Amino acid sequence: MTETRDPKRYRPNVGLAMFHREGPVFLGKRYGAEGPYQWQMPQGGMDRGETAVEAAYRELEEEVGVRAEHVDLLEETSDWLYYEFPTHVRTKMRPRGRYMGQKQKWFAFRFKGRDSDIRLDTHTPEFVDWRWAPLESAPGLVIPFKRPTYEEVAKRFKKYSVGASK
Repeated sequence: MTETRDPKRYRPNVGLAMFHREGPVFLGKRYGAEGPYQWQMPQGGMDRGETAVEAAYRELEEEVGVRAEHVDLLEETSDWLYYEFPTHVRTKMRPRGRYMGQKQKWFAFRFKGRDSDIRLDTHTPEFVDWRWAPLESAPGLVIPFKRPTYEEVAKRFKKYSVGASK
């Protein structure tokens, strides 16, 4: 993930690891996904002129209905994490974009709300279901081309998966 890449060929994106106060991380079941790898953490593109942290809070609210007052920001990765789209994905996207993949800033949040504060229906649905799960399980549940990024996120954010004092 550290080799030299042309950043212009990768869509700027944010990834969100939202940790429950007891340690597990939020995973959403992708809307319209098929096969065994349907679960992932929220993520989304950055709008023009938007900072990564602004995009993170916006995506958190759009994808899972969680507002800023329901989380504490724990960390933002200092560098971008990259993944490439497989050829079949790039082919489907070709009419809309020139990107080889995505570059992501990842954010760790501590969720301090109630499960009822999580709403999958506040925007165009990205997820049809959700659950709290161990962070180390996430790489095995995500679509394989995102797996190296998830392994890196799990390594960097492991310290937040042990829970927090109340």
